Amino acid sequence: MNDTATFQPEITEEPRMPGAEADLEEKPDWQPRYCGSDRLKGKVAIVTGGDSGIGRSVAALFAREGADIAIVYLADEETQDAERTKSIVEEEGRKAICLQGDLGLQDFADEVVARTIDAFGRLDIVVNNAGEQHPDEEIEDITQEQLLRTFQTNIFSMFFLVQAARPHLAKGSAIINCTSVTMYKGSDNLLDYSATKGAITAFTRSLSENLVGDGIRVNAVAPGPIWTPLNPCGGQPPEDMDDFGKNTPMGRPGQPNEVAPAFLFLACEDSSYMSGQVLHPNGGIIVGG
Repeated sequence: MNDTATFQPEITEEPRMPGAEADLEEKPDWQPRYCGSDRLKGKVAIVTGGDSGIGRSVAALFAREGADIAIVYLADEETQDAERTKSIVEEEGRKAICLQGDLGLQDFADEVVARTIDAFGRLDIVVNNAGEQHPDEEIEDITQEQLLRTFQTNIFSMFFLVQAARPHLAKGSAIINCTSVTMYKGSDNLLDYSATKGAITAFTRSLSENLVGDGIRVNAVAPGPIWTPLNPCGGQPPEDMDDFGKNTPMGRPGQPNEVAPAFLFLACEDSSYMSGQVLHPNGGIIVGG
């Protein structure tokens, strides 16, 4: 069986995200920081946006803890980021498949779940991490195409993937969504992105209420500024990159491997009494909720 599936995304006028990690001069730190302890032994996880950045770090850490991974990504195959993440998972002794396509299209979300079940026979964890952002100084600059694209990628995709995954999730399963510090403190040049992150937080809390009675926990992680391909490859104005993350109390951007442990905690039994909650690896920014 071929372990790489492709579903072609729609073409829009807006730039594609998130960019290639392989092209960054300063590489993000994705490596797990400690030995595994089988906290996800025998589990299967879907990780969207799993080719690079936070997604790569989550896939690596989950694999170290015993999970097989379906790596879902949008970027062109020429970036080779997804295949590198697949190799990282395999180096941890686990299995991985790569699934390329646009999760803003429901058919592809259905395909992701079907291929995951076909490859691994089960599904225990859904990590909704894929996202994109496009900075604009004025609200009038946000085109209809960009607005639809941002909502499709950031929030519609989560509905589609959870809908497809739901029949396969049993008691003890976990869903972890990626929201953002911008949901809590706002962002003057990421209006549409921040709006989707507010929707994701509300979706997390509401989906938790919907599923917790069946023993399925739903939580979220709200990163602050993290060094991933998303920001230097168009997610922030180029003139802002020299100071990226320096306005946090810690005075620097975070690294993906400083965020991935929050996803692991919410995926494993360590967080068995938590649902509808949000964790905040954000460099010390104080937020409510």
